[in-house]
Amino acid sequence: MDQFKGQPRLPKFAVPKRYDIYLKPDLCLCKFSGSVGIDIDVLSDTRFLVLNAADLLVHVASVSFTNWNSSKVIQPSSIQACEVSQILVLEFAETLPFGLGTLRMDFEGILNDNMKGFYRSTYEYNGQKKNMAVTQFQPVDARRCFPCWDEPAFKATFKIMLDVPSELIALSNMPIVEEKVNGDLKTVSYLESPIMSTYLVAIVVGLFDYVEDHTTDGVKVRVYCQVGKANQGKFALDVAVKTLDLYKEYFAVPYSLPKLDMIAIPDFPGAMENYGLVTYGETALLYDDQHSAAANKQRVAIVVAHELAHQWFGNLVTMEWWTDLWLNEGFATWVSYLATDNLFPEWKVWNQFLEESNHGLTLDGLAESHPIEVEINHASEVDEIFDAISYGKGASVIRMLQSYLGADCFQKSLASYIKRHSCTNTKTEDLWAALEEGSGEPVNNLVSSWTKQQGYPVVTVKVKDEKLVFEQSRFLSSGSSGEGQWIVPITLCCGSYDGRKNFLLQTETESVDIKEFLGCSIGKCCGGNDKYCDWIKLNVDPTGFYRVKYDEDLAAKLRNAIEKKHLTPTDRFGILDDAFALSMACQQSVTSLLTLMGSYREELDYTVLSNLISISYKLERIAADAVPELLNNLRQFFTNIFQFAAEKLGWVPKPGESHLDATLRGEILTALALFGHEQTIKEANRRFLAFLDDRSSPLLPPDIRKAAYVAVMQKVNASNRSGYESLLRIYRESDLSREKTRILRSLASCPDPNIILEFLNFLLSSEVRSQDAIVGLGVRWKARETAWTWLKIKWEEISKIFESGFLIGRFVSATVSPFASYEKVKEVEKFFASRVKPSIARTLRQSIERVHINSRWVQSVQKEHDLPDAINELAWMRY
Repeated sequence: MDQFKGQPRLPKFAVPKRYDIYLKPDLCLCKFSGSVGIDIDVLSDTRFLVLNAADLLVHVASVSFTNWNSSKVIQPSSIQACEVSQILVLEFAETLPFGLGTLRMDFEGILNDNMKGFYRSTYEYNGQKKNMAVTQFQPVDARRCFPCWDEPAFKATFKIMLDVPSELIALSNMPIVEEKVNGDLKTVSYLESPIMSTYLVAIVVGLFDYVEDHTTDGVKVRVYCQVGKANQGKFALDVAVKTLDLYKEYFAVPYSLPKLDMIAIPDFPGAMENYGLVTYGETALLYDDQHSAAANKQRVAIVVAHELAHQWFGNLVTMEWWTDLWLNEGFATWVSYLATDNLFPEWKVWNQFLEESNHGLTLDGLAESHPIEVEINHASEVDEIFDAISYGKGASVIRMLQSYLGADCFQKSLASYIKRHSCTNTKTEDLWAALEEGSGEPVNNLVSSWTKQQGYPVVTVKVKDEKLVFEQSRFLSSGSSGEGQWIVPITLCCGSYDGRKNFLLQTETESVDIKEFLGCSIGKCCGGNDKYCDWIKLNVDPTGFYRVKYDEDLAAKLRNAIEKKHLTPTDRFGILDDAFALSMACQQSVTSLLTLMGSYREELDYTVLSNLISISYKLERIAADAVPELLNNLRQFFTNIFQFAAEKLGWVPKPGESHLDATLRGEILTALALFGHEQTIKEANRRFLAFLDDRSSPLLPPDIRKAAYVAVMQKVNASNRSGYESLLRIYRESDLSREKTRILRSLASCPDPNIILEFLNFLLSSEVRSQDAIVGLGVRWKARETAWTWLKIKWEEISKIFESGFLIGRFVSATVSPFASYEKVKEVEKFFASRVKPSIARTLRQSIERVHINSRWVQSVQKEHDLPDAINELAWMRY
């Protein structure tokens, strides 16, 4: 046993070829029994078989190995389970014969409450609470349902049979081939699956309604949901059918299964791409015309497109090991925007992709980040890399590469990659090889600096002696200097978008002659015939995963270009976001950042304003620590900026208005409420009272509902609880997951710490589903100490409810990261010294680093002597 404990990978003495799985879930007692026959190929001399198992009771007497050639049945001489390593070690008295054989065993387990492995979810049917059985195996939890070789590279086929109550629907990856009813039970058998990894096996048992459609080549597509909610699945169904057809063309390979089911699960964290049976949390799949906002509709489309991309990129072609998780997630993220833009071009989702990229830039600005290709040494480490590096940075690197190689070349190379590696496992280098072959470019050399090292560069650009001088260095939000050098695809425009220039910055510094490279001069025109440049913008429509720092003169010209509306929304976004990041890193002053923000006083683009709002929230929090006496004037400044868009949009949706205007209205009004704008709060309360009287009131459509809820909570305190109680009543009356999460986010905005403490305790009650609890953790800065004290008191309870997995990490990051004092770092480190687990270790280090960054930023802001005058002037400037 000792030689196998603690190893990151299973030994390859034998590999599985086929699983014959039988399961019998008991939904009343919340347990299951089962058996598995695994056809394996013994490849080398061994007396051991080592496979994964966790939280299972294996019946020792049932374990046997039968060699196909001799038909000899061999019982193991020893069976040992190691719960820490999650392995089952079978030792035999004799060396196992080479070749094929079948390993059989019976087992039983618990339908747990942890949303992983084989677990239970609850729902109501005819007023009664019922259980459903659900699987969630990614990344390493198939071993909690049946003993298996639970690694992506050990692909096999799966033949599944279930015994379930006869009145229930039982779904799996493949279509039903036979169903036999025997009294209260029925036996359901499914077609054997194609070759796939264990983490893609799926089973769901419960009562459901569904809607159905077919693709152009006859693939049956269904959306399953709770009884009575079928209409809410129609939008996702339409998106799925069109997306399957689109991907068939894009990948030049048809969808490989005879059916695709998508199902909404009440207790489910996010979405999961199981082959042929994609599982979703209800908010990620269901859309209700009466109660869902425009932003919810867009999220459903992008999530569905993401999960269906995995049917090719992940399921058909699978990463060899979790180090290459980004191959799955980064690519699926990028292509989901490609598909959504194709279906809904009016949504301008490529503009919004910048927010996805920004998540990656923000996380990768930490010293405690990790490379895209990250070493995984134990199963417990995998959950933490389902993060903005694998998704946001991964997708951004894909987009950067597509932009460099060209869309047609990129698509043809991807299609070649899919065909070549179908039904196999790949590494990152296999994708680069396909792209090199298709483009003739040295892709591996170009991109490895982005995938094998963590971080990214900030490119500094300045004018010196009629030359543009570029310099790259690693960007860290701490302001520290970091090591690293990248091959950076520089794009730039000079004065207009007519003639883009580009080159690869491959060294630490490089300079170009301005007239030769740009064909113009920079500076004031002397009245001669020479052209001169009003502004220079690097990383055009930001497709590069890097930040840009301009010298003062170039920065001033860009501010002027923003005011004159000469720049695209994506470039306006990029300039603002880079300036904010540089300010946080104490490389530029907050004064200069606020001056830049003033240039956006007539901004109406959704993506730009959404980022402006997000930055404003963060600046408010830092100002509260650094210069609390300036807080009211700072809020007034933000209010002034956002009122322009608020007055244009109004409270009432306009006939034929865009999807983005509908989305923006809610965000703008929410921001005004949080910054204490009395007119907004007053109007929101009026509309909320009408909604309390009549839930179908046209005064409070879904797009502004959160804004009204947040506004109501701004007046709630221990002696004025009516708004809080009213929102809780709406929460309890609603059976819509989207409405419930909207309310939880709104309740968290209350400025009163006593109410927040009551609310945080409510998050852990049986009234809040586990995956929804995390949406209520984003409390305002006034209540962060309350949240931290609560977390310490409730840590054991939280650990028990959420155990390992990414959800528990959210509790840590949401509660710790907002602080801004070195003393708090010591307190956090002391508390977690004896409580840290591998599943939260990286998240804890990142959260503590963020506190250090905030602390340094606060000290820097306090030293800005011109900041008070700047804020006072900006606050009373009328736009």
